[in-house]
Amino acid sequence: MTIKEVSEKYDLSADTIRYYERIGLIPHVPRKENGIRDFDDAACGWVEFSKCMRNAGVQVEALIEYVDLFFKEGTEEARKEILVEQRARLQKQYEQLKATMKRLDYKIAHYEEIMTKNCPNHQK
Repeated sequence: MTIKEVSEKYDLSADTIRYYERIGLIPHVPRKENGIRDFDDAACGWVEFSKCMRNAGVQVEALIEYVDLFFKEGTEEARKEILVEQRARLQKQYEQLKATMKRLDYKIAHYEEIMTKNCPNHQK
């Protein structure tokens, strides 16, 4: 696949894909004789993985380390630890978001109550 096709398939800009490749999130993308990137299934898998992890807020540095370790033997424990650490960080963020949502729900309900008292014909 060309970078344009991959860009469209994964809804990422070509610049983002090039950046991910340059920093090591997408390891070795095969190239045609003319130097044009030719994304195979493995490269597309790394694009998808990188997008998923970045969208969730996984740190770039952790992903770079993970990808680097992925190609080294005997690094399963280290790779697992990176993922466990990132999951714990995301869990903390998730809990913070839940608390914020709860507070927002409370505030919205409060204003709905005020508006209903001030205007009996007000409907949600």
